[in-house]
Amino acid sequence: MLICHGCICISKNLTRTWVVSPFCKTLFLTMNSTLQITGDMASKSYANILDLDPDKLLDIPQTPRSLPRVMTIPGIIADSNNDSNSDKTCRERKIIVANMLPLHIQRDPDTLKLTFTFDEDSLLWQLKDGFSPETEFIYIGSLKVEVDATEQEEVAQKLLDEYNCVPTFLPHDLQKKYYAGFCKHQLWPLFHYMLPMCPDHADRFDRVLWKAYVSANKIFADKVMEVANPEDDYIWVHDYHLMILPTFLRNRCNRIKLGFFLHSPFPSSEIYRTLPVRDEILKGLLNCDLIGFHTFDYARHFLSCCSRMMGLDYESKRGHIGLDYFGRTVYIKILPVGIHMGRLESVLNLPITLRKVKEIAERFKGKKLIVGVDDMDIFKGISLKLLAFEYLLQIHVSLRGKLVLIQIVNPARSTGKDVQEAKRETYLIINRINEAYGSPEYSPVVLIDRPVARYEKSAYYSMADCCIVNAVRDGMNLVPYKYIVCRQNSPISDENARTSMLVVSEFVGCSPSLSGAIRVNPWDIESVAVAMNSAIVMKESEKQLRHLKHYKYVSSHNVGYWARSFLQDLKRASKDHDNKRCWGIGFGLGFRVMSMSPGFRKLSPDAIVSAYKRSNKRAIFLDYDGTLVAHSSIVKTPSAEVIRILNVLCNDPKNTVFIVSGRGKDTLSDWLAPCERLGIAAEHGYFMRWGGSLEWECGVVGGDLEWKEIAEPVMELYRESTDGSTIEVKESGLVWHHQDADPDFGSCQAKELLVHLENVLANEPALVKRGRHIVEVKPQGVSKGLVSEKVVCGMIEKGEAPDFVCCIGDDRSDEDMFESIMNMIPNTNTNTNTNSRCGEGVEIFACTVGRKPSKAKYYLDDTVDVVRLLSGLANASDPKPSSNPASFQVTFDAVF
Repeated sequence: MLICHGCICISKNLTRTWVVSPFCKTLFLTMNSTLQITGDMASKSYANILDLDPDKLLDIPQTPRSLPRVMTIPGIIADSNNDSNSDKTCRERKIIVANMLPLHIQRDPDTLKLTFTFDEDSLLWQLKDGFSPETEFIYIGSLKVEVDATEQEEVAQKLLDEYNCVPTFLPHDLQKKYYAGFCKHQLWPLFHYMLPMCPDHADRFDRVLWKAYVSANKIFADKVMEVANPEDDYIWVHDYHLMILPTFLRNRCNRIKLGFFLHSPFPSSEIYRTLPVRDEILKGLLNCDLIGFHTFDYARHFLSCCSRMMGLDYESKRGHIGLDYFGRTVYIKILPVGIHMGRLESVLNLPITLRKVKEIAERFKGKKLIVGVDDMDIFKGISLKLLAFEYLLQIHVSLRGKLVLIQIVNPARSTGKDVQEAKRETYLIINRINEAYGSPEYSPVVLIDRPVARYEKSAYYSMADCCIVNAVRDGMNLVPYKYIVCRQNSPISDENARTSMLVVSEFVGCSPSLSGAIRVNPWDIESVAVAMNSAIVMKESEKQLRHLKHYKYVSSHNVGYWARSFLQDLKRASKDHDNKRCWGIGFGLGFRVMSMSPGFRKLSPDAIVSAYKRSNKRAIFLDYDGTLVAHSSIVKTPSAEVIRILNVLCNDPKNTVFIVSGRGKDTLSDWLAPCERLGIAAEHGYFMRWGGSLEWECGVVGGDLEWKEIAEPVMELYRESTDGSTIEVKESGLVWHHQDADPDFGSCQAKELLVHLENVLANEPALVKRGRHIVEVKPQGVSKGLVSEKVVCGMIEKGEAPDFVCCIGDDRSDEDMFESIMNMIPNTNTNTNTNSRCGEGVEIFACTVGRKPSKAKYYLDDTVDVVRLLSGLANASDPKPSSNPASFQVTFDAVF
């Protein structure tokens, strides 16, 4: 087959392997055949566009099922037009990405081949139940066994064809450093509030392990992009093993539909901020469209970290919490995961389970049972639970011989000194309890420290009078949910008298959803003992009511509901992707996407200079701080270059130039004194002056400022109670600043101050507004928008209506100017506006500084861009000055 001279076809045993030239790569991606492409392409591609059947050039059978389109190089895959039976639209798929694939793996002893079966107990596998059987799921993750390099290609093909799974095949050394190193010995302890205070307490940060974590996430990203169609598929990333994966994926495709769910706790900002790579991980999560947490506590800690470390504020938008991140709204989802009801109920109905239930009933006849099921690690609180049980038997003699604690210990997920120490302490306490309170016929504590089958656990759950989860820190813990379902379906209890009792640590993720449980502080041993006793002696009627309440919640909020709810919110969070312009900024792990409306674009100096030259009368409005002088600059006075540019612009008789600022008139007069023909609006327009030699005019005639005497004592109260806050006194108003206060406390105090001032000034001619790190009180009828309106109307009154309007600013107050100009001059779909109050053919350039959501249609990156742009206008100006600045003065009374 002659595609081009650079392509080579190699046939072996009816399998065609193509070494493809760069010219034909994109072409081959669109073929309706299964092509294995080697060279620098490491993926398979499927689509329907080329019909090569007449010449029989490629005798490759048609693919029996619809396979994903794959693209790993730049290019465009066209939609199929040749296959009339093909779907008109690409079907949405769910791509589930996690550290491990939901598979059981064994090696056949005869053939030595790997065999696979789905792990039906895996949460990733069970979440499919929330969707119709037609919904396609693809799983991406690592295998639980190491696969030899010679087998990887065959295994990968088998897993994709038969299980819709894509293995990552991390190298052994990388897997060890990534998972056993950074994930388990650095992230996991930190997220469970364990700081590396000394080498024996926890592993200190290791840059080598962090690099392994980054490399592993990069490999996962490569695998995702091999199978994903970013425009249609929904990608759901799970847990702390892949927290920077979103950055790599967002870098590959700005509009990818991406969600993340954290299955562990998220620590408070005081703990999290100790992590040296804290910013990289936060930025990784913020590259998602939706981030999920089990509880509001975990979400609150994450939001606090975003506020304290990245300066991001959140707000509730119609019931959904959202963070504005460079024009994108990152939504927060709070919903605890559920269990698979059908799976658990089917196990309870097995004959082997029934036999085990009868065995337990016979063995512990006449005794009350408390069950605990925990992993062997230092955070599950097993030793604290045993100490509380010991104290219970010590103070309640009547319970001796009648109460048994059955402690099932799951195998430890990691190894280390802490696990061995926890295990040693557990055995020590159990032996002490059994020796003190036991007998040959009675053991107060029964320890099951071996792998326990699901049916056996279910049998113990169904027979236990109480279940206790006493973890000192845990992400979710589904043991209470399983216990409730097993008690509801217990084969030997009365259907009309189902009961269950829970003692749950308040530091466990499931605690908020179990309102009928007895919540305890696991560190308070006496209180835990009292709670266990209360659970045992509680009246049956109350137990029934608590059980019914819990069962109703657990059965309705199952794993299917959780998955369906999350992906519905992900669809909502990403629905506007195609309606916005997106571009990436930043390098490496600092990459993020800027998202703006389609009409929002960078202001071209050539375009505005061209319009500037065509115009006859011009109005130019400039903010000061953040526009002419950077906020970060220590020196706030204008540079000599800025003064020169302003003078040139002001000396052009076609121009009316105004500085519109929130600063006081004395400060602006002093700084801008060299610009004699420059108009200045100070304190957001409360004071205005049309030129350096003219007098200041008050924007509010007869304005009453007596309300300042009411507002100032209130602000002073909040200043004294909020460390780091200050009060700025202006002639026209008051400003309370809290940028140097604690972010959370300052924000909280600002909300309270806003409400307080609105109440005390309800009948006063004053306006209370909250801005970024400020609460401001100013007279009613004062805004930058009114300044621009007065100036333009003044020009019209003189018969000099502008045909060119330029407005540049950087903060919220400048948005009033942008809006005012657009309202004065309608039909702003294009730069040129006819039928306007200002005359025909008005060209408007409303421009914000910084790429951020704005009412302006244009942006400039920073003050350097602003000065460069104004310099271009100055160079295009007519240098001849007008006769007298006073000749253009228009009083406010004359305008209005």
